[in-house]
Amino acid sequence: MKDPQQSKIVVRDLCKSFDGVKALNGINLDVKSGEIMTLIGPSGSGKTLTLKCILGLIKPDSGSILLDGVEVTDLSDKERSEFFGKFGILFQRSGLFDGMTVWENIGFRLLQQPGAKKKEVRNIAIKKLASVGLSADIADLMPAELSGGMQKRVGFTRAIAGDPPILFLDEPTAGLDPIMSNVINDQIFNKVRELGSTVVAITSNLLTARIISDRITMLHEGQVVWTGDVQEAAKSDNPFVKQFWNKRKDGPIKMPVTTISA
Repeated sequence: MKDPQQSKIVVRDLCKSFDGVKALNGINLDVKSGEIMTLIGPSGSGKTLTLKCILGLIKPDSGSILLDGVEVTDLSDKERSEFFGKFGILFQRSGLFDGMTVWENIGFRLLQQPGAKKKEVRNIAIKKLASVGLSADIADLMPAELSGGMQKRVGFTRAIAGDPPILFLDEPTAGLDPIMSNVINDQIFNKVRELGSTVVAITSNLLTARIISDRITMLHEGQVVWTGDVQEAAKSDNPFVKQFWNKRKDGPIKMPVTTISA
């Protein structure tokens, strides 16, 4: 990690309601420069909504979001587009463009830059593919021709294509078998360390959380209930963390009751 005292992302008192129901109720986060912060918590706890607010996809009702010291909640659409253009994002379902080849997907952002040359961007894409263990011969394939694991790796390659200082990873191992999940985990950990990027990740896979994280933040009902080093999570006495980490059905986290009508 880089300077451990410097916060790259600072979220303060973030609130968001829908139809009078508070989905985020005062979220506070500090993500230090060069660290991987992973958000965990049960479904509906506010993980993805927090990420969408940070990304500017949803405007919060109140609160502050500082990225590199810049308040982003008040940016204009043009300012936000320019500012967020330097970030990398891996979507839960990879989010590849169906009508573009693998190399075009990876080089999509680079192709938008003035004076970009397709041959050069394609070569960059092939080098990035090699860095995550994929051969050059898949560069001209379409996403539909790839397995789920390969799509994830291409999605991650696209996220890191421009060597972004900040990465957002939404469920990077969702839908993958245990072996491919470990491949993705190792690639995330190694490539992020190599790039020195700051990462905010969301995962429901506790093994992924253990492998890739420097620190973990747990959310429950739109609030932060715990933050600590990954090593502390397994032995934490926090009742929310203890229940979630050990996959226990009994505890302060109550599962919604579903009834089936006749």
